[in-house]
Amino acid sequence: MLWQAWEKDYGTPTPSSETTTQPVGDKPNIQAEGLPVVQTQESKSGKPVLSVQAEKTLEPGKVVTVKTDVLLLEINTRGGGIEKAALLNYPEQAGHPEKPFILMENTPELLYITQGGLLSKQAAPTHEDIYTVSEYNYALEEGQDTLQVSLVWTSNDNIKVSKTLEFTRGSYLVKIHYLIENESGEVWQGRSYHQIKRSAPGNGRRLVNTYTGAVISSPEERYEKIDFGDMEDQKLDRQITNGWFAMLQHYFVVALLPADKEQPYIYQTTKPVNDRYIIRTITPAHLVEPGAKGEIEEQIYLGPKILENLEKIADGLELTEDYGVLWFIAKPLFKVLTWLHDMTNNWGWSIILVTIILKLIFFPLSAAGYKSMANMRRVQPRMLAIKERHKDDKSKLNQAMMQIYKEEKINPLGGCFPILVQIPVFIALYWVLLGSVEMRQASFALWLQDLSSPDPYYVLPLLMGATMFIQQKLNPAPMDPVQEKVMSVLPIAFTIFFAFFPSGLVLYWVVNNILSIAQQWHITRSLERAGISSKS
Repeated sequence: MLWQAWEKDYGTPTPSSETTTQPVGDKPNIQAEGLPVVQTQESKSGKPVLSVQAEKTLEPGKVVTVKTDVLLLEINTRGGGIEKAALLNYPEQAGHPEKPFILMENTPELLYITQGGLLSKQAAPTHEDIYTVSEYNYALEEGQDTLQVSLVWTSNDNIKVSKTLEFTRGSYLVKIHYLIENESGEVWQGRSYHQIKRSAPGNGRRLVNTYTGAVISSPEERYEKIDFGDMEDQKLDRQITNGWFAMLQHYFVVALLPADKEQPYIYQTTKPVNDRYIIRTITPAHLVEPGAKGEIEEQIYLGPKILENLEKIADGLELTEDYGVLWFIAKPLFKVLTWLHDMTNNWGWSIILVTIILKLIFFPLSAAGYKSMANMRRVQPRMLAIKERHKDDKSKLNQAMMQIYKEEKINPLGGCFPILVQIPVFIALYWVLLGSVEMRQASFALWLQDLSSPDPYYVLPLLMGATMFIQQKLNPAPMDPVQEKVMSVLPIAFTIFFAFFPSGLVLYWVVNNILSIAQQWHITRSLERAGISSKS
């Protein structure tokens, strides 16, 4: 790993052997580079063959501004791609609705745009060609449910292409229509392509990280990650029916979706050029007879990962809300959280209530574990005496300890098993609280105005550390002095660690610890008052 890092930073780059693809007879090979497309042919497999040239600097087109009730976009007349996307209902910072979150942009810090065009032997506009528009500012007016933005391109061969982007009120799904009017005198044959281009992610590191990268979906595997390292190692080239491609980040997704789920689409990635990564979809071939019109449709989703919306758009798109391997537990937990939120209208109280519900469900298991720990604590003086008596003979020490366990009918692992059974549920809830966009900037009460950000005054982390310390005092102390010292440091270490966690997660841990302390204290006191022996 060190050698690879050294070579990447300081090594001499190997000259690329990939150059412009030239036809060999009439059956050239496939090449799918992330460079400007200049023409296309068809291979034996029916896939488009992209001939490319070195990326050149082009004069920028003009900006068309589009505003709906949920989106504010900038579309470049060069190629008709989206070069900036702001989400109006999601502020960059809590309390500042005038500054919406910028999902996509074209800046020196981040290149994150969509591009698209047509691939054909005949004249066709790519993402480098200039379109004309009738106006440069569009807005979805009150009482208007849809908005269409049309860009027009005309060739010298009497082929006219109208690229129309259709927006719907309340929706983050953009439909793209290419209308090809063929007056050239010969059959027009071609495909459309749509791609997401993104620069390399930043090197920032957080204590709480979520996946940033690409995902591809197919009926065989609905959610397959393709991170930036995968794109560097190998180019992807697949043909999939009823699939989709997406670029993910925390809370939000940009997805390329097929308009026709019955036809095979081509899905490609490219090796990065100048730290620019590309994922691309290419539609099936279309024919337009002379004097006729033909239409090609595409779709793109750019917005938040709202499960109920994503489920309606494409099969498996809701999986972009990545709950990990425990998704089958996390999804029901999220539905319960949502149901509680509908009643309380507060995500903080929803977190508290779902934590209480989980503690009630697992009460019998927890009670068994706490009873075992209470019995262990009761016999601890005898265990310490045995340890002192046989401190020089480990074999006799172990035999004496096992004899006590047998006499008192104590399972030394009895306190661990009930906890282990609950761990998957609590991990699933952790990922729900971490990844759900509904938690983003959700307020609770008093100073907690953003459950997705750390506690600004560190009150919750300090409470979490205090409850963890109390829990340790209720448990039997470790017999190993070194282990006892390590355990005594853990509350301090976790307090510092949780100070940088989202406050919603810390709220969950604090409530869970308080409930656990109350339950353990109640069980321990009940056993002590009843004078229950270990044999009962």
